[in-house]
Amino acid sequence: MLKDIIAVEPKENYQLHIRFEDDVEGVIDISKIVKFTGVFAPLQDKEYFATVCVNPEYGTIQWQSGADLDPDVIYALITKQPIPQYQLSSISANSAD
Repeated sequence: MLKDIIAVEPKENYQLHIRFEDDVEGVIDISKIVKFTGVFAPLQDKEYFATVCVNPEYGTIQWQSGADLDPDVIYALITKQPIPQYQLSSISANSAD
C-alpha cells in the first residue's frame, strides 16, 4: 500500500480521524488495536493521547513518547482491506559471494 498519512485529528474515546495522501480517510479506535503498555502506556492519559501528530518523514502518526503506528495497518483498517503480504526475496544457498 505505502500510503502516507497526511492529517490526524484526535477524537473522543481514543479515536483518531486520519486522512491519507490519496484522500482515503476514516476513524479508527486506537484502544482496539494497541495495548496501553510499554511505549503506548502514556496514551492512557487522554490529554496526552490528543497530542498525536503526523510525522511527515515516515508518513505515519506519532506521539512524543516515541509511540507510532504502521500506516499500512491503519490504511487496511480504514479501507477494510487485508494487509499486504510482504515477502523477503530469498537468496539461493548456492549463490556466489
